[in-house]
Amino acid sequence: MDELLPRSLTPGVLGILVRRGADFAAAEDAVQDALVEAVRVWPAAPPRDPKGWLVTAAWRRFLDATRADAARRRREHLVEEEPAPGPTPARDDTLQLYFLCAHPALTPSSAVALTLRAVGGLTTRQIAQAYLMPEATIAQRISRAKRTVSGVRFDRPGDVATVLRILYLVFNEGYSGDVDLAAEAIRLTRQLAAAIDRPEVAGLLALMLLHHARRAARTAPDGSLVPLAEQDRGLWDTESIAEGIEILQAALVRDRLGEFQAQAAIAALHADAPTAEETDWVQIVEWYDELALLTDSPVVRLNRAVAVGEADGPRAGLAALAVLDDSLPRHAAVGAYLHECDGDLATAARLYAEAARKASSFAERDHLTRRAARLNARRSR
Repeated sequence: MDELLPRSLTPGVLGILVRRGADFAAAEDAVQDALVEAVRVWPAAPPRDPKGWLVTAAWRRFLDATRADAARRRREHLVEEEPAPGPTPARDDTLQLYFLCAHPALTPSSAVALTLRAVGGLTTRQIAQAYLMPEATIAQRISRAKRTVSGVRFDRPGDVATVLRILYLVFNEGYSGDVDLAAEAIRLTRQLAAAIDRPEVAGLLALMLLHHARRAARTAPDGSLVPLAEQDRGLWDTESIAEGIEILQAALVRDRLGEFQAQAAIAALHADAPTAEETDWVQIVEWYDELALLTDSPVVRLNRAVAVGEADGPRAGLAALAVLDDSLPRHAAVGAYLHECDGDLATAARLYAEAARKASSFAERDHLTRRAARLNARRSR
């Protein structure tokens, strides 16, 4: 590989990107990404012009990063401060826009996609990743939704369930770290909960608060991801956790269980455990069973496999994983973790590397790559 990828190429590629207008730090990141791709691709198909290949790959990654950063900056002005606990004023114009975009003329899935694009500010690619669907399919769905509402009056607001789904997806995109919309989603959900007395609205607010409470511990100072079991629980926002649990308990006693309440119950069990070792995994599996009945979601069943592995041992988790489609996002990462827990370091390292290649963000790819390298180093001792 050293013959295919001489170190002397890197300064030349960096220089070309800088002359094209990239600042040095961004160019350096782009070149590093291109080198990682070269390590993966070149052994099987070495290019005729290695330097030209690297320049093209690095420039594309620089453009992608620049566009993503510009989009993020355009959306950041929506969030001025972190969500404060307690009641909020009545619904504002933003929440009203969510309801209007969730128009009765649209199917719920089309309304969600249109609102995320038009009001939430997410890109078509981000929406497709949230839906686990091809980008082209989501683009067509948004186009059809625009045509459907182009001639209608926006005087009939949509239903609450669709708006809740939109807020949930906006929060998840913000919580991922790609864009900072989590606080805005919490603010709007607070307003909705103040205006509408429904257990599922309260369940969604509780879920957001419980996840948001752990945000400060999710990444290390260098930006790398910190798994839940390794997080410094002293960094968790105990005030938000207490508020989220209180809201959830008030919703659950009304005995109208919904998807968001079940998810919040799982988050509450994680948040309530003093240490990772004291997590009540048996009860978490039970809540995943409830959630699977409510949603029949393959992602729920994937997460359930992890919980089963923690509650009943990694081989039980692998058995639960075996019945799921291996094309599911993060399927390889879950398999890697369970194989690692079972002591099969070779399989775990291979699956971590596979998961890294499929990762949707640099931070996730870096985390999985490090896990694979750590296991390979252990095996070579």
